[in-house]
Amino acid sequence: QFHYFAIRKMHFLMRARALVVFPGGFGTLDEFFELVTLVQTRKMPKVPIILVGADFWGPLQKIIEEVLLEKFETISAKDLDLYTITDDEDEIIEIVKKAPQRDEYK
Repeated sequence: QFHYFAIRKMHFLMRARALVVFPGGFGTLDEFFELVTLVQTRKMPKVPIILVGADFWGPLQKIIEEVLLEKFETISAKDLDLYTITDDEDEIIEIVKKAPQRDEYK
């Protein structure tokens, strides 16, 4: 248990072998965007980030592509590869199984 959300999030992200993110609210979006930012800027090792629920994540993906990538060019096309959107349970399991063990934070 953590008193401060930021500390909980830091420990969560430091130890994650993969992240499977389900539809949620502001906290979920906060965790997703912080994780993507940390991986994008190489502040933490790349881990598989799986967004479950194409119906939920699809509109956000459209905003990311149309606004961040195309209109304002604040991200690059390769940043779209930092995460996977899927509803396929077998694909999710395979991605997590293939994720390397993170030993640096034992």
